[in-house]
Amino acid sequence: MATKTNLHPRNQHKEGYDFGRLVADSPELEPFTIPNPVGQTTVDFQDAAAVRMLNRALLKTHYTINFWDIPANYLCPPIPGRVDYIHYLADLLASSNNNEIPRGPGIKALDIGTGASLVYPLTGQSEYGWDFTGTDIDPAAITSARQICELNKLKITLRQQNMRENIFRGVIAPQDAFHITLCNPPFHASIEKANKGTQRKWSNLGKGASTKLNFGGQNAELWCPGGEIKFIATMVEQSKEFADQCLWFSSLVSKKDNLQPLSRILRKAKVADFKVVDMAQGQKTSRFIAWTYIKKSQHSLYVNGAKK
Repeated sequence: MATKTNLHPRNQHKEGYDFGRLVADSPELEPFTIPNPVGQTTVDFQDAAAVRMLNRALLKTHYTINFWDIPANYLCPPIPGRVDYIHYLADLLASSNNNEIPRGPGIKALDIGTGASLVYPLTGQSEYGWDFTGTDIDPAAITSARQICELNKLKITLRQQNMRENIFRGVIAPQDAFHITLCNPPFHASIEKANKGTQRKWSNLGKGASTKLNFGGQNAELWCPGGEIKFIATMVEQSKEFADQCLWFSSLVSKKDNLQPLSRILRKAKVADFKVVDMAQGQKTSRFIAWTYIKKSQHSLYVNGAKK
């Protein structure tokens, strides 16, 4: 077993990676395994092929995903951290449901920017049985996600977002009702800043100058005009139009300094409530912000289907 982490108590990876089990289920992972300085089995996380193979093994062993692949140069997400977001969203929904986690396909989740990896719908459906809809602006990402669904015989709805300036518009239909939305937004404000962030990552890893990300990433995944604050501010603005079609809206926030301006934006939007939820993953702390326009007294009606 690899080192323990500070992941969510329900996270299957909180005790680290069981490489014996992973290799037994996915023998193709074995050539990528190496010993760390204290003799534990691991992989080289600077090797994109190794990370991709580890993800494939994790999804197979823990989430019964028998086929998973993504096109070259697309984000290869770290599974444990992504699943943590799902578990904390389940806790958020439990807070609206008399502290009981709602499970099953009656719970509708909307993943904004689902990506080629489809990581949130895959893990969220496996853990809680929720009914996911994934959206993306990138046709190649949608094609990849659709292939993953088809080859695993999964029922996940995929919708193409055709307008770059839109987030919820164009993908939420009048008849839709969602309990939760989730998003891992692009956090750089320009391609130049994205490249500088890449340079810093490689420098910190002792690799010197490089324009290559160790986990890959397309432009739409890494940056947008105005960066993370502008993206989430647009999300808040458009969420008003769908205030009665969704119980909780949410988004990851990569930079803690962005919380204060985002809180001001949410107060100005006159939301009924908003929360900042901290998540710890090893040495790293991440967080998401969630907001609702629905009064607390009405939450259980939404969760239990009276408002569908």
